[in-house]
Formats: sequence, structure tokens, C-alpha cells
Amino acid sequence: MTDNRNTALIIGASRTLGLGLAAEFLRRDWDVIGTVRGSTRTGLHDLADASGGRLTVESLEMTDPDQIAALRDRLAHRTLDLLFVNAAVTRGDLPIGEVPTDMFTEVMVTNALSPMRVVEALGPLVAPTGTVGVMSSDQGSITLNTDGGQDLYRASKSALNQLMRCYGARRADDPRTLLLVDPGWVRTELGGFEAELGVEESVPGVAETIERHRGKSGLHFVDHLGRVVPW
Repeated sequence: MTDNRNTALIIGASRTLGLGLAAEFLRRDWDVIGTVRGSTRTGLHDLADASGGRLTVESLEMTDPDQIAALRDRLAHRTLDLLFVNAAVTRGDLPIGEVPTDMFTEVMVTNALSPMRVVEALGPLVAPTGTVGVMSSDQGSITLNTDGGQDLYRASKSALNQLMRCYGARRADDPRTLLLVDPGWVRTELGGFEAELGVEESVPGVAETIERHRGKSGLHFVDHLGRVVPW
């Protein structure tokens, strides 16, 4: 990897949106570090093989604090221009009163707590001119929730948004850009196959939004077209 390129660390890059973002930032002449869970070969490994050394694959189970710390130690010598956390699960559309406690815990840990642990641990590796972002959703917006449904998923994304706001408030003088990005309703395992956008339609907009917000300090909640999403 060369020193004159921007470097992005994408957490959760083995498939769909994360894999698409890795490919898109390579196309935009960035160096990329992408994480996968476990040791199984993924599409990210294939992309790395074709990248001419510009893509590095790291292993990370994001819900394991020890693995987060180990990744931080492995990357301690690097300076990042972008840290972007792309990871979420959903477990069906149940009214909150019917959600089992273990399901609630799993979704909240995966969608809210673990991304923020990554941000807290790896954020210091991001340059003062860089960006720390997480993949959010307009379903995390309290203002836009007029129809209900997806109670647990919505709650987890609202929690993520609030925790990023707390993170930013503690660092009011930090010049880095903080982003919550809604990729739109995308045809993935999580978004379902009736969704409006393909990965190939969402990802370029997400990358463009990230690049256009660089240098704009503070926290921004925006969608894949760069539009402000209400809280």
C-alpha cells in the first residue's frame, strides 16, 4: 500500500453493502482494510486477490471485545482516513412485547453496543482530517416513525444514533467528521428482496456522501444521496 492514497477501514465487508463499499473505495483509488468474521473465504478475499495489494483482509468478530482490541493492536502503526462500521442484524418483525430477552440482547449488542466499541477503540487511529462513520438507517429516526413495525431493529438503530451523538458530544472540539449513514432500502438479506435499491445503486451514493462530508466536523445523519435525515 502506498502512503499517498487515502486508507479506509471497513468493518463488516464480507458481503452485500460492506463488500460493495470495499470495491467502491478501491475504484476511487483508496487503500482498503476490510474485516470478515471467522476464517471462511468470502467475496472480500476474491476482491483482495484482484486488488494488487491495495486491499487487506482482517478477521474480526465485532461482538468480541478481545478481538476488537487485537485488531487495534495490529493496526496501531496505521493512520486511517476513514473508519466505517457496517454491521447489523434483524430477527423478524415482532411487537416489542413479544421479543424474547435473548433476542433483544443479541440485536442491541450487535447493532448498537459493538459498533460503538469499535468506534471507541479504533477511532484514535483516524487522522484529524478523517471520518468516523457507522451504517445507520432511517428506521432509527424517531421523527420518521409514523407506521411502527420492526420495533427491535428500529430501537437498535435509534440507540446507535444516540450513542454516536454521545460520542460526538464528548469530543466537541474534535475536527474529524462523524457520520450516521442511511444507505436507503437495499435488497439484502436484511433489507429483503422487495427493497427499492440494489447494492450497486446504493453503494456509490454512500461513498460519495462520505467523501463529500470530509472536513465537515461534527455529527451528521445523512442518507446515500447526501440528504439530511431527521432525528
